[in-house]
Amino acid sequence: MHEAPAIARAAADDRAVVLFDGVCNLCNGSVRFIARRDRPGRIAFAPLGSPAAERVLSGAGFDRAALPDSLVLVRRGRAYTCSGAALRIAGLLRWPWPALTVLLAIPWPLRDWLYRWVARNRYRWFGRREACMMPTPELRSRFLAD
Repeated sequence: MHEAPAIARAAADDRAVVLFDGVCNLCNGSVRFIARRDRPGRIAFAPLGSPAAERVLSGAGFDRAALPDSLVLVRRGRAYTCSGAALRIAGLLRWPWPALTVLLAIPWPLRDWLYRWVARNRYRWFGRREACMMPTPELRSRFLAD
């Protein structure tokens, strides 16, 4: 699949794009978790360091350097980071995961403190790969091409 049409299709059909740390085992597991619970395929994926992620971010007017290195959700022209991204992703999944969006009522500094603590320790707790994950054939169709 050519990258530009994939990004245009993601914007046109309201698909969200999850940008993730491609070498983090927790992030890779999260991508598989999200894909299994997003049967309609409303969520596309790209590793944060990829050319596709750079194009998604620049096309939406975001500076990659200003975003975290773990997880970013781009949807409807907005970038969500940290706990806001994780909880909004949960809202796009099938039940019971959308129930987690009630946590958005917790002040973001507290939510993000917990998120950043996990993000800082993710390599130590979950490990990392030497290279970005290779998606399975069924998951590959959900990735934006470089």
